[in-house]
Amino acid sequence: METDLRALARVQEWYGPHSSTAAEWPADALILAKGSTTISVVLPARDEELTVGDIVREIRRELVERLPLVDEILVVDSNSTDATAERAREAGARVVAQNQVLSHLPPLTGKGEALWKGLAASSGDIVVFVDADLRDFSAHFVSGLVGPLLTDPDIHFVKGMYERPFTGEDGVMRRGAGGRVTELVARPLLTMFWPELAGFAQPLGGEYAARREVLEQVPFVTEYGVEFGLLVDFLQLVGLDAMAQVDLGTRTHTHQSVAALGRMAGQIMLTAWSRLERQGRVLPADPPGHTMLQFGLEGVDLVDVAVAERPPLASLVLEEDVA
Repeated sequence: METDLRALARVQEWYGPHSSTAAEWPADALILAKGSTTISVVLPARDEELTVGDIVREIRRELVERLPLVDEILVVDSNSTDATAERAREAGARVVAQNQVLSHLPPLTGKGEALWKGLAASSGDIVVFVDADLRDFSAHFVSGLVGPLLTDPDIHFVKGMYERPFTGEDGVMRRGAGGRVTELVARPLLTMFWPELAGFAQPLGGEYAARREVLEQVPFVTEYGVEFGLLVDFLQLVGLDAMAQVDLGTRTHTHQSVAALGRMAGQIMLTAWSRLERQGRVLPADPPGHTMLQFGLEGVDLVDVAVAERPPLASLVLEEDVA
């Protein structure tokens, strides 16, 4: 109980000074603070032809052409089977195929792989990650995330927070009903094992920004555990006071099926286990299973929720330099 109270007090102490809103970071006010700092926006995209073009156009119009805040818009095409790459390129992004980046390495799958490849292929001093399935996207998502990084040299990682409504099959939007894996899996895990991170409203959100120098020092889980892993690893690398969050308003996006959410939950739990083991907080034992039975209307499926990891990019560069 005493430990819980200390953790709560630490979160309360951190929350106010390290939480802000996007309105506090208008893009035009950040140009002077930007100076010579370069900013890359990276969008991992798999079969997102309906939304990726609108997102790229908004960033390009508002933060490249109207105001020179963003230096690079990069879309990582994650083996799409639709016109994602074409729509992104037409809208003004540089597009790279996931498997063509660091192509000498054996290819892996998953969102985290696309993010890691995007980090490798981009060049900005600050890298902003934005999911490619967002609807009603606004450029303040980007300017809000880079604001604390441009104005405070002690901040190294900024996470977006927002309201996540859920639109069901009936077409009715239910406020605050999104983020099911966050509330059922990620938040309980953080509260139990990394309570310092309990103040992050959207620990699994796909919109965040960080300095390249720290991004290159952490591993990337290749599947949907990537955001959870980054949050925990940044806590260990830079400490809570070097992390911040910005309220971006409302985030609307496509929703996953319950079965897909179950697989995501399994990947996040395996990611948490790997961090606990790495930090010496669980005794070495038989590794947890990574196959899961899922029961649906059409029968039973056996699915694999194993996660792999890409090493810190800096270590890979060092190895190649030595070779």
